[in-house]
Amino acid sequence: MSDIIHLLPDSVANQIAAGEVIQRPASVIKELVENAVDAEAKEVYVLVIDAGKTSIQVIDNGKGMSETDARLSFERHATSKIREASDLFALRTMGFRGEALASIAAVAEVDLKTRLENEELGTHLVIAGSKVESQELISCPQGSNFTVRNLFFNVPARRKFLKANSTELSNILAEFERIALVHPDIAFYLYSNETELFNLPVMPLRQRIMAVFGKKLNQQLLSVDVDTTLIKISGYVAKPETARKKGAHQYFFVNGRYMRHPYFHKAVMDAYEHLIPAGEQISYFIYFEVNPENIDVNIHPTKTEIKFENEQAIWQILAAAVKESLGKFSAVPSIDFDTEGMPDIPAYEQTRPIAPPKVHYNTDFNPFKSSSYGGGESYSRSPMEWEDLYAGLGKDKQEIPEEIATEPYISALSADEPVHSETTLYGHETSPVQSTQHLQFKGRFILTSVKSGLMIIDQHRAHVRILFDRYMEQIQRKQGAAQGVLFPEIVQFPASEAAVLESILEDLSALGFELTSLGGGSYAINGIPEGIEGLNPVELVQNMVHTAMEKGNDVKEEVQTQLALTMARSAAIVYGQVLTGEEMSDLVGQLFACPSPNYTPDGHPVLTTVREEEIEKRF
Repeated sequence: MSDIIHLLPDSVANQIAAGEVIQRPASVIKELVENAVDAEAKEVYVLVIDAGKTSIQVIDNGKGMSETDARLSFERHATSKIREASDLFALRTMGFRGEALASIAAVAEVDLKTRLENEELGTHLVIAGSKVESQELISCPQGSNFTVRNLFFNVPARRKFLKANSTELSNILAEFERIALVHPDIAFYLYSNETELFNLPVMPLRQRIMAVFGKKLNQQLLSVDVDTTLIKISGYVAKPETARKKGAHQYFFVNGRYMRHPYFHKAVMDAYEHLIPAGEQISYFIYFEVNPENIDVNIHPTKTEIKFENEQAIWQILAAAVKESLGKFSAVPSIDFDTEGMPDIPAYEQTRPIAPPKVHYNTDFNPFKSSSYGGGESYSRSPMEWEDLYAGLGKDKQEIPEEIATEPYISALSADEPVHSETTLYGHETSPVQSTQHLQFKGRFILTSVKSGLMIIDQHRAHVRILFDRYMEQIQRKQGAAQGVLFPEIVQFPASEAAVLESILEDLSALGFELTSLGGGSYAINGIPEGIEGLNPVELVQNMVHTAMEKGNDVKEEVQTQLALTMARSAAIVYGQVLTGEEMSDLVGQLFACPSPNYTPDGHPVLTTVREEEIEKRF
């Protein structure tokens, strides 16, 4: 029997490694910029064409490489960071495994120009698909200049799965922001299709955060600072009043490296318990400094998941530090007794004589002098005209049964016209019969009679269903009616979110939004859709951008669905809103005119029916 196991060629092995390390253009930028940081660069330029699909260029003024190092750097597992296994637990650099450049060269065309400080000439190296095409001496500045072209040119299946340019650019900006936030001592510049998106000179950390996400954050951040023998924690957390459901900026860094850590995230959120509404998030930028021997960064190809040796103790330190910060800046509410309506307590004056309070009472009152106790003279008090309090009640056109009238949360209101509908659900007639009234229960449900029993409709979900269908039709027909605003509002987005907004502007316009770019990630909201008066247009636009980011804004139909759903949820009547009989009748009529009245667009039930037999069993 012939042998079937053989060694993979280096080119194939590098492509397999690239599948883990290089997932998209953002991965290339992450690895190259981290190498520039390790090379002690003070300035880093990133230039991308077509969101990195056509070209990625990273230029730094770091140490550079010799001719031999330049050639060896593209060999797999070639690294200057570690020499033995124990070095993995004493790392203070970003890259260390020696996989990045080899992986990039395996799936792209790479052009490298690099020179050491004390050398007159540098090295020019061209590699494509792991194959060295040329190597020569060249005159170039100190540092390294990487150009990566045609990413995944030799792996068409991988290239086919790259997302739209707006999505890939958003991912590039997110990776760029993570590195810029942890190195305020390095100047970073980013250009997309020759347009400058970031210009970040050297600056203090707080100013770097504002330069990335906007100056508005300056008034929202509270500093966190604690130093223990186990760990040093610094950074900023946002004030409770800035909590939002989507789009919070949440960053953890350890020893200069970005990380995700759900366990520590819970520690931060626990500090805000009872300070922010359930389900909302808070922004934070928290930096850990810990002995490298106490963490393991080598458990994930992208090194974003990090294992700590003393996670529970760090959790307690982090939670206490955030709580201390909130308390120090009076973000935690203190107990405040209600003094409204209480008399003012006069200040003590030493010259004023102290006298006991006088008690006034009625000397004529005798509870035993009444007709029921011996026929004596009864005590006279002002008669209470209880009947006057109920004057006018009971004179309505319709009599409400006593059982219903005693329920304080049900309002029985007459509709102007009976509802006629022939919608059949669950195989039997459930449309409202010719009823002259609907009942609203606890400001949430509409009760109406149907042939098979009693129908209960969730008023908010019903309105979401109606509005969603309306907004989807507007998007598809591009006929959204815009309503101009008297004073345009300004909404600010960081670069990564602004790229997503640009990709959905057409759909927002179809809904009725009129947005004008002011540059620098700022947009003026000049018009809003009809029917959303009273809603905050800035928060609404932000929510739709964050929804598009979560869903992946390259799937156009899905994004349109999510935009319509976000609008519908925001504009729908809320729980607790009292409806007139006419409003309830109109809502029920519009619901049964929808193609799918049973469920909301995201699958929640809108209505249910209690059958007449079930009701009879209770009596």
